[in-house]
Amino acid sequence: MTTAKKASKATAEAAPKTKAPAKKTATAPVVATAPKAAVKKVPAKKAAPAKASTTPVATRPAVTAEQRHNYIEVAAFYVAQRRGFAPGNPVDDWAMAEREVDGLIASGHFSK
Repeated sequence: MTTAKKASKATAEAAPKTKAPAKKTATAPVVATAPKAAVKKVPAKKAAPAKASTTPVATRPAVTAEQRHNYIEVAAFYVAQRRGFAPGNPVDDWAMAEREVDGLIASGHFSK
């Protein structure tokens, strides 16, 4: 062997061998959890039984046309008040009040 070959062989043997880079693997993200002693079990609340109305819905008297008109009249005032009595269309206020009152009547909030 020549001296040049011996020198390169000696250098190659003396050089530290490096490992190939490790393959990256997917890992699940770490989620912080409270210690088990800190977790307090809260018993679930039981739903209260629904209270039955003394008057069945079918026998409730209907709201008269005059009452409905009065309810809408008052509701239209409050619709205008909510917009700060800014200039607007009173017909739109009345229509909004009709929808609100009719919804309340349908849900049983008004009765004779």
